Amino acid sequence: MTDNTDLLQDLVQVTRDSKAFYEDAARETDDARLRDVFNRMASAKDGLIAALSNKLVSLGETPATDGTMAGDFRKAYADVRTAFSKDDSKIYVSQLEETEDRVLEHFEDALVKTDSTDVRGVLSEHLPKVRACHDEMRNLKQSMNA
Repeated sequence: MTDNTDLLQDLVQVTRDSKAFYEDAARETDDARLRDVFNRMASAKDGLIAALSNKLVSLGETPATDGTMAGDFRKAYADVRTAFSKDDSKIYVSQLEETEDRVLEHFEDALVKTDSTDVRGVLSEHLPKVRACHDEMRNLKQSMNA
């Protein structure tokens, strides 16, 4: 039997990683257009965290309040790379696109692993938003590399 609270906690943490990374990138970029994109994406992650946290509370659990070590390392890596780069925007977009890959992968895995129709319902409801964020960053990365 799958521990649905562990699945949800993992998703909260991975999504918190993503939100924090977007917030950091928005503060660091000089590009107003990218800052708007990053802030909008952070806001989308905030809504997702709230929905997942609400589900955890309904299951009698306290939602995670921080991210993962892997997320911290990914952000630190991007920060170091941008410190030595002329074009930090491309680095942030590339790393954020990889973060979106990670969030999408975790959501899709959780959908397969869960045995709860309630949890599956919450994940299915939010998966289109997760895919839309992923696709937007993928497209942005591709346009910047063209």
